[in-house]
Amino acid sequence: MSRSGVSWKIKHAPGDAIVGAGPAGWPQYQIWHGMSRVNVPGVPLLLVDLDNTLIDRAGAFGRWAREFASARGGSAADAQWLVAADRDGLEQRERLAAVISERFGLDNFGEAGLLAELRGGLVRQVIPDGAVAGALRDARAAGWVPFVVTNGTVEQQERKLRHAGLDREVAGWVISEGAGIRKPDPGIFRLAAARAGQSLDGAWMIGDSAEADIGGARSAGLPGVWLHRGRPWPLAAFRPDHTAGSFPRAVSIVLAAGG
Repeated sequence: MSRSGVSWKIKHAPGDAIVGAGPAGWPQYQIWHGMSRVNVPGVPLLLVDLDNTLIDRAGAFGRWAREFASARGGSAADAQWLVAADRDGLEQRERLAAVISERFGLDNFGEAGLLAELRGGLVRQVIPDGAVAGALRDARAAGWVPFVVTNGTVEQQERKLRHAGLDREVAGWVISEGAGIRKPDPGIFRLAAARAGQSLDGAWMIGDSAEADIGGARSAGLPGVWLHRGRPWPLAAFRPDHTAGSFPRAVSIVLAAGG
């Protein structure tokens, strides 16, 4: 619920298909087409990344790589090659499918089939994390509105959200494909706030990408918590406001710092 204990009704304009509705137990959201949004004062936004922030994408891809390689007579080295070729999700999917086809001799598999396996197999390997869901609930109980800001395709990112049960834990989401803008462009953070019917005043960002999440949030004037995942900070131009080793720890930092 909100800090004041009242229900929030947030109005969305037509065409907000990439925004998810709040789950049961949340303030009730209504979509009123053709009418202006209403802002609810004193309700800060907690903007969060999806891959390797709310879900362990790296772990899911590693599991898929081992399964895929083993099913085709490959070795542990082949699975490791798949993980390297994926570049932590940054490799363009069509290019990745092409090099996988060449590596494993899958000329008869077809690009569409391999792309479907890449995407569907990854979702299949995502494991819901109760600690992440609990941290989101803690944020909500403290009066914050968790809202996902993620790069990627609408269909794939929404599949991950729903498979992990996170669509029931966040107020909504903005996905770069549907938004027509990608992190680190600060415009996507402003769009997320607009679609949530809130202000960016008092908002925070949590994410694992130094450039896309923390750099983008910094450009939008937002403090952030970087999930280091055991990595050193890679940028010389600035330092993150805070770092954390897990999403629940990042949420506790925000709640303590954000009042």
